[in-house]
Amino acid sequence: MKYCAEFRDPKVAAGFLGIIRSLSEKLDKNIFLMEVCGTHTMAIYRQGIRTLLPDKVGLTSGPGCPVCVTPVEFVDKAVALARMPDVIVTTFGDMMRVPGSSTSLLREKACGADVRIVYSPLDAVSIAEKNPGKRVVFLGVGFETTAPTIAASILDAGKREVNNFFVLCAHKTMPQAMSALTADPDLQIDGYLCPAHVSTIIGANAYIPLSAARRIPCVITGFEPVDILQGIAMLVRQITEKEARVDNQYSRFVRPGGNPQALDILQRVFEPCDARWRGLGVIPGSGLAIREVFARFDIEKVLNIETEVPHEPAGCRCGEILMGKIVPSDCPLFGKACTPEEPVGACMVSSEGVCSAAFKYGD
Repeated sequence: MKYCAEFRDPKVAAGFLGIIRSLSEKLDKNIFLMEVCGTHTMAIYRQGIRTLLPDKVGLTSGPGCPVCVTPVEFVDKAVALARMPDVIVTTFGDMMRVPGSSTSLLREKACGADVRIVYSPLDAVSIAEKNPGKRVVFLGVGFETTAPTIAASILDAGKREVNNFFVLCAHKTMPQAMSALTADPDLQIDGYLCPAHVSTIIGANAYIPLSAARRIPCVITGFEPVDILQGIAMLVRQITEKEARVDNQYSRFVRPGGNPQALDILQRVFEPCDARWRGLGVIPGSGLAIREVFARFDIEKVLNIETEVPHEPAGCRCGEILMGKIVPSDCPLFGKACTPEEPVGACMVSSEGVCSAAFKYGD
């Protein structure tokens, strides 16, 4: 299978493992590399890559799952909207089971709320067009990868004069979170495997300020086993050479300047704002807010959404897991009270969540 099998070739993978082992002998300490992409996390667990690395090279999972980092108060707002009789809530499927303070969208749907799973925010615009007597709210969750599609849906709704389409916005941007993690004195992060999907949008150059300011090596890498192992080898080489730069292993898709069309749509519709991340708290400039010119599509500007005082599930340590301070098995709920069938925390819900990956493939 051309262009896929090559990146799963055991001989090529073994070659990069040999390079990593050889380079690790030059290290004067144990190093920890963090991936900040949920798809990377799942691939690393599924392929058993942690178990293949030399003792001096450790991998840590960071806040790469967009559903996981969405704070509980956002879920509470979505639930409050779903309980309004004139509102249809639309969402990607992975938000349905994320626990709020006392319930989830799935439970509200079971109780009669009109909550619909869509495959594109443009589907939500069509639902709004067909239901003029309802407010149709799309849950805008995700990083720079999904944000352009939500921006496009707002532009489309404006063009089609669909005035009952709205967005509850919780979009986040990755470089600012990576900078905050690097500055945390309680964390040891010696290099980043940068998120590939995000990087196709924002480009490799977006990480240069982070790498330069924090003196942290960064490598953008793909998702196949050979991609990841080559990316790790490139990071370990930078560390042994005392370098801190941005390397692009995933050059077959990622360009230095990113995707200009997607970036243009993002900048037209959204502007930077402070954002709350589960576990990390409020990170300045790490969110995307709908610009004032499109305020009529911002449901929080249209309705006063009252919620209960937000609180995390008792005993859940998802926030610490997202920061890489503990691994899933350190959480007392993991694999016991919290499983994919009965998730307590967001990290066990999403297919990109680190707890879900650890449960499926072994911690």
